[in-house]
Amino acid sequence: MKNIISIITFFAITISCFAQNTAELKVGDTVSEFSTLDDNGNHWNSNNVKTDFLVVYFYPAAMTGGCTKQACAYRDDKETFDKMGITVIGVSGDEVKNLKHFKESYQLNFPLLSDSKGTISKIFGLPTKKGGSITRKIDGENFLLVRGVTTPRWTFILDKNRKVIYKNSQVNAAEDSEIVKKIIKEAI
Repeated sequence: MKNIISIITFFAITISCFAQNTAELKVGDTVSEFSTLDDNGNHWNSNNVKTDFLVVYFYPAAMTGGCTKQACAYRDDKETFDKMGITVIGVSGDEVKNLKHFKESYQLNFPLLSDSKGTISKIFGLPTKKGGSITRKIDGENFLLVRGVTTPRWTFILDKNRKVIYKNSQVNAAEDSEIVKKIIKEAI
């Protein structure tokens, strides 16, 4: 009898864990307001973005290969995005201090948001895994970079009404920025 109760309890916990993760957003869905801390530890709120488009890209971990390529491509395209009325934000489960190191190390010129508890990921319907840590040498000093959750690499484009007009759950890190520009050019 104890084995049956244990099995039932296991399945109940497993089902409730999956039920807590909201359904994936689809093109046409509207994203509710979200807020968190940015790379400087300041409060950031999606309702304060007044541009025509908001690009929200999720990446697994700051200061890693693919994530750095993706961030640097967005950095290099910032002037074009500004002219097109686009705000870009990068979101990861990294702690604020990691994001600050990442931004400074690569001269990133757009907000990086800390989603260490997976709250924003849940709003967008991303699956999350346990966080982790890596050590990186920054300016000759070793830093332990910790993240609360790890997400897959997904990109969303929201219009000014915060409706999803594009979603990519199979992102190529190095090409993401170019694809986003192309999608938005077609939308305007």
